[in-house]
Amino acid sequence: MSNYNNALFSGFTACGPKNLFKPFLYFRLICPPVPTHNGGIARNAPYGLRKIEAALLDYGFDENEVVVVAPDKIRKFVGSNTKIIGVSSNDPLGRGPASTTFTGPSGLVPGESYIAWKFRELVTDPYLKKWGAKIVVGGPGAWQLEDPEPRRELGIDVVVIGEGENVVPPLFEKIIGGGDVPEVVYGDVVEVDEMPLIRNPTVCSLVEVARGCGRGCKFCLPTLARLRSRPLEHILKEVEVNLKGGSRKWITLHAEDILRYKARGIKVNRQAVVELWESVMKVDGVAGVGPSHFALSSVASEPTLLEELSTIVGVGAKDKPWIAGQTGVETGSPRIISMHMHGKVLPFKPDEWPDVVEQAFGICKDSNWVPCATLIIGLPGETEDDVVKTIELLDRLKDYKSLIVPLFFVPLGTLKNEKGFGAQDMNEHHWELMLACWDHDVSWLVELAREYLHQMKWIARAFIMGFVNFVVKKADERVRKIIHEKIEETSGRTRLTTKGEIF
Repeated sequence: MSNYNNALFSGFTACGPKNLFKPFLYFRLICPPVPTHNGGIARNAPYGLRKIEAALLDYGFDENEVVVVAPDKIRKFVGSNTKIIGVSSNDPLGRGPASTTFTGPSGLVPGESYIAWKFRELVTDPYLKKWGAKIVVGGPGAWQLEDPEPRRELGIDVVVIGEGENVVPPLFEKIIGGGDVPEVVYGDVVEVDEMPLIRNPTVCSLVEVARGCGRGCKFCLPTLARLRSRPLEHILKEVEVNLKGGSRKWITLHAEDILRYKARGIKVNRQAVVELWESVMKVDGVAGVGPSHFALSSVASEPTLLEELSTIVGVGAKDKPWIAGQTGVETGSPRIISMHMHGKVLPFKPDEWPDVVEQAFGICKDSNWVPCATLIIGLPGETEDDVVKTIELLDRLKDYKSLIVPLFFVPLGTLKNEKGFGAQDMNEHHWELMLACWDHDVSWLVELAREYLHQMKWIARAFIMGFVNFVVKKADERVRKIIHEKIEETSGRTRLTTKGEIF
């Protein structure tokens, strides 16, 4: 539960191994706790947790019965009258794509991730157990607790998987009343008029504008859910909640694709998106607006929209050099696109995907947007040629300011019964792809850091940039050496057949 120094995407560092930085430094410099009041009540909390808080209050629970606290202050609030301890987590067991790529038995670095470590530390705290309260876990990573073994090992009583606003309040009511409840509860699709309005500020002033996606990528849970866009007046009320009680005046608009707000099918609703951004910027006190996620195919289908949004926010000025958001490249292979994510490229065709990606990156560059993009390594059926095509696409993207992060395939969505991918499955070409990603990111990291820190006083900026340059240089030497060793080690030893089998 952190504001990540107002850099939302640095939260992904929590998926790294806990020996990457000393915890003392990590939880002060990179992931400092949210500010609190009244002995530990969180001033900011993850958006999903705020939704559950609001749902409970709307259902009829008293404000004195429901409290959202910072994890490190929880002992001050738990006692004999505590009936339920609700915990939300993005990645409770460290089995998400980022954690499995960089950490753990199948990851690039042995060990446990920060996020899995802190989750385990919280739910197994003997002080919390002594009062007999039920531990209920939800959040985007709740799917990891569907199997009974980890739940029982960690002492978790109930897990809620999926959207929780409709199911959590009656579940809590039943628990408090002493009724029997199932160990796994599945949420239902929450319509926009059933989504409660948050009562308190969120981490990084994030406000949800739409839920679901509908593009149907087989490996992704949100894209399988139907797109639902929230009314503009509800969004603006939650913006005001964040401005009133939060410390951050820059609003993060969240959707799986911010450019498909109120979209008609797959087609971008340009007028609605522009109205959304203009309306948020007009709220008194808003300093700026940024996206959480956007789709490259949406960017390419409306090539002048990003520039218009940048003009609305004032991006490109000295105090706002760029805005960034997460997006998915996933692969450079049209064949893999056609197999697993045909809807991702719409309204274009799978064969056009590499050109769509480059065109979208070019539009982002011209509009001062920085794509923070992901790739997926090891999708079912992937061949050597597919990996080579992804490397070739990266070469086309080298002149566009961006970050590109490779992630191992994790069996989710309609591919949940497939075999996952890990470091032990990497061959020469996978390591060459890793090197291409590393080269790309290192070439842009220092410049992005310099631009991000430009508003600081020159002494502080010089000190931090000196530290950044030192860390990047040392990391570059270390990572490059490891990857070259792996390329040499796997060269000629493992090859993918055209069927994706390793021999």
